[in-house]
Amino acid sequence: MDLGQDIPERGGRGPVGHVPVLLKEAIDFLAVQRGGTYLDATVGLGGHSCEIAKRLGAPGHLIGFDKDPAALEMASQRLGVRVNESPTVTLIHASFAEAGERIPPASLDGLLADLGVSSLQLDDPQRGFSFQADGPLDMRMNPMSGRTAEQVVNHLDERELADVIYEFGEERRSRRIARALVRSRPIQTTKQLVDVVSAAARPMNQGHDQYDRRIHPATRTFQALRIFVNRELDDLKALLEAAPRVLKPGGRLVVISFHSLEDRIVKDATRDGAKQGIYRLLTKKPVTASEEEIAGNPRSRSAKMRAAERM
Repeated sequence: MDLGQDIPERGGRGPVGHVPVLLKEAIDFLAVQRGGTYLDATVGLGGHSCEIAKRLGAPGHLIGFDKDPAALEMASQRLGVRVNESPTVTLIHASFAEAGERIPPASLDGLLADLGVSSLQLDDPQRGFSFQADGPLDMRMNPMSGRTAEQVVNHLDERELADVIYEFGEERRSRRIARALVRSRPIQTTKQLVDVVSAAARPMNQGHDQYDRRIHPATRTFQALRIFVNRELDDLKALLEAAPRVLKPGGRLVVISFHSLEDRIVKDATRDGAKQGIYRLLTKKPVTASEEEIAGNPRSRSAKMRAAERM
């Protein structure tokens, strides 16, 4: 197995609690061909990649991108177990936004992107992604580069902070929350952030906005900060722009998103591509998780998958 960059050594932990979302559906739409070349743009802990690798066989080539060196190391352990008929595996520590630069034109039979935050990141309080446990306010998928959520919360001015929360969290109370955050600085932990946002984002009256009462009041603010810190929407646009160039004719694009901002970008890119004769749409409406999958993996509830074939 070839690692695109060296991965720092860590303790040999397994992929704890990781359940790949829409696994069967994603593999079915990819229509993996033995001996083909496939890109898992968000290799994570290797759940989808392992299923792709099983179908590729020895002549095949699996390429995986991930920003998170910890996830990439765990994936390398899973995918590095060599058995008869294993494909060549290349793992690259980079954002999938670089796919257009690193992948040769018309070389892929399929491209899969499972967007959002992984179980590894959510379940580790030290990463700062979750409001359910106290930890440092980090939120970087690549902990070795970029601004932390703490730096964003404490250094942006009130108007910029409100714009981030509104644009990337679709939070209508963004200005009220930003004002509270600025007044409460410095904010250094996830618990501090949760406490300030929860106080500021309470519904103005109990009969208003039932949806707001179904989700934690800090959900949208955490989402906004994570997306902003990791440049998730810009990276997704770059990947979708590169996809038609790196896919072979007949190659499949499969994208799993977890909130409306991502899904809108994927929908627009694939529909525009279909109008231009670049894609044939395989999903007129997004594919969602079954009740059985949601019962076993509640995080799949918000997943939406879209697929297209390169013309």
